[in-house]
Amino acid sequence: MRGDSDLSRRGLLLVLVGVLIVGSTFGASWALAPDVDRVESQTDPNTTTLVGVQGPGWGGNVTSLDNNGTVQWSVGDAISYQDVSQLDNGTVLATFADKYRRCGPYEPPCKRTGVRFIDPEAEDGDEITSEWSYPVRTRKDSEVHDAELLPSGELLVADMEYESIFTYNLSTDEQTWVWNASQRYDAPPDPTKTDWLHINDVDRIGDGRYLVSVRNTNQLLILERGEGVVEVINEDRDPSILDSQHNPHWLGDGAVVVADSENDRVVELHRNESTGSWEVAWTVYEVGGIALDWPRDADRLPNGNTLITDSRNNRVVEITQNGSVVRSYDVPSLPYEADRVPYGESSGDPYGTQGNDVIGDRNLNVPVLTPLLTGVRHVVALPFWVSELHVLVTLVAAVLWIAGGLLVVLDR
Repeated sequence: MRGDSDLSRRGLLLVLVGVLIVGSTFGASWALAPDVDRVESQTDPNTTTLVGVQGPGWGGNVTSLDNNGTVQWSVGDAISYQDVSQLDNGTVLATFADKYRRCGPYEPPCKRTGVRFIDPEAEDGDEITSEWSYPVRTRKDSEVHDAELLPSGELLVADMEYESIFTYNLSTDEQTWVWNASQRYDAPPDPTKTDWLHINDVDRIGDGRYLVSVRNTNQLLILERGEGVVEVINEDRDPSILDSQHNPHWLGDGAVVVADSENDRVVELHRNESTGSWEVAWTVYEVGGIALDWPRDADRLPNGNTLITDSRNNRVVEITQNGSVVRSYDVPSLPYEADRVPYGESSGDPYGTQGNDVIGDRNLNVPVLTPLLTGVRHVVALPFWVSELHVLVTLVAAVLWIAGGLLVVLDR
């Protein structure tokens, strides 16, 4: 019997050790974590920030923050929201994906994706005043990540279902122009059944001239209506230049700032006028003592600062050229894109760098642990300070709890 009692005591001790290492590791990290919700200076006191949040699960929303990061209003009612922008009349245009039974060629229930027009001050209390959407085979591979209203009143859309860029007349419900990626890339038999190119962004950069992000090729394209592709950024698909990027922001001919997502950084690329190639001129790996983790938007503001959406760290930050934090906002889990109102897609100037100015160090990936943590973040909202160390400690504790439980059971 004494030996059996020792088994129980050892089992309970293992369980207690597991609790202690988890509690001490998580507690110390929480206590020592940098403050991500702060305002160092009010460079633009009369502005607000719109954030489109994909969220884990069904956590999508559009949120408006004042200068201090305080929520002014928030609208949910969707699986996810991505691109957000405020129109001249104050209405917010947001791309979204949600669940429907109006499924066109697909079996219900299905996903539909498109744009919503949101009026946070609607008198009838229904903030979503209208929407335009179409059914897609899967939300993951086909949701519209970006759309904008053109001066003509047409909607410019980055379509991931068929991998195309098109304009749409909302009054007549018809496409008015389309560019299919199959004109440049070898297409699969049915692009709706695979995440072929993942075209995730299109911006008007001139009259009939568009900047397009083709995520799965690590390339940015410049399209001209009537001409097709007139320039390619990262022709060789070099992942050291861009790796699965999001939301490039055109800074004028010869310069662009990009959220270089899988490289966990933001880069400014300049065209080398001698060779025609595009080169990294400015890089940010770290902001406020925290390494960027899957940033998915970067905008150059008219004041010269850069607004970054740091997706897996659940924050939006504004920094100067030397990386100093101007503002840092804690936002809902997995933000996709942020717009500074009233500036929107208008941009500041490129940085006059003399080479590749690098701020901070890249957060290195840990085999097994980093992919596991990344997967969890897409399902559960985790604090930004949770790292691979916490995953390792939790796994070790789980082993201790299982071993301890087995010893207690054997003592019965």
